[in-house]
Amino acid sequence: MKLRPLFPPLAAAALAGIAPLSGQAPAPALDEGGTVLGTEADRWARMTVPVNIGDRGPFPFVVDTGAERTSIARELASDLRLGLGARARLHSMTEVSQIQTVLIPTLEVGGRSVRGINAPALQRRYIGAEGILGVDSLQSQRVSFDFIRQQMTVMNSHRREETWPADTIVVTARNRLGHLVLVDASVEGLKVWVILDTGAQTTVANNVLRRKLEEKGRLRATVPVMLQSVTGGQIAADQTRVKRIRLGGIDINDMPVAFADVHPFAKLGLTKKPALLLGMDALRLFDRVSVDFPNRRVRLLGGSRSQLEGARFAEARRGMRL
Repeated sequence: MKLRPLFPPLAAAALAGIAPLSGQAPAPALDEGGTVLGTEADRWARMTVPVNIGDRGPFPFVVDTGAERTSIARELASDLRLGLGARARLHSMTEVSQIQTVLIPTLEVGGRSVRGINAPALQRRYIGAEGILGVDSLQSQRVSFDFIRQQMTVMNSHRREETWPADTIVVTARNRLGHLVLVDASVEGLKVWVILDTGAQTTVANNVLRRKLEEKGRLRATVPVMLQSVTGGQIAADQTRVKRIRLGGIDINDMPVAFADVHPFAKLGLTKKPALLLGMDALRLFDRVSVDFPNRRVRLLGGSRSQLEGARFAEARRGMRL
């Protein structure tokens, strides 16, 4: 989803969540060595990887840890003359929609193929790429994003992970409907539930958190913006900068956040709890991010990139969370 501002923006956004489809062919297991994929950044700073469909491509697909299923641009599906599949329910930032799917006979990424995909077909102008690469096939895997090298690595979760620097922050997460939710987190000292989403360019918080910040006198002046989902739906939001977001033992300071009760909060049962969808604008402040789905563990390594961004890191040296 993109963030379309009514006034000059502090940032922009993108997010997609796609419900599981019946009859989806399972992805093949990855081998022990893992797969390293070179990545690029789209115009909204989301990570994209090259994807082949049949003998055509490569096409840039957004890597989205918030999407359960892969989707494709309607225009690309038409160019490739893909056959129609069943209609499917799609959860976007603004709504739940019934979307026409198309049949992708073979999708290849990183030298590995998935066959028989029923992919929702969405308008290219709304998704901002040729498709969205979901993570339904990664629920038994560990995915690492290296923003310095512009690489994504996928490997079996039981394989021992390489040694990370001593100042790496390790946070244990909870599994909520297939999404990893960080609970060792806070915003301005308020406990908050955090969902990592590489398909979201900007960080979005719910209005429960906004009201609590207002009560404590910690909400800065906001500007109105308009969030637009992958289906074209829109929802009004207010954006400001939050002084401090803490994840485990590390702080992100002066971070742009948009406040709106977007649909993913309802989908994940977080309408009554302070919650935050942490987008790529925050994740790109780290040098590396690792998401271990079955072990519900997230590693965050700050460093050199924090000096290049508008937000700043402040390390709280109180040890790693396991």
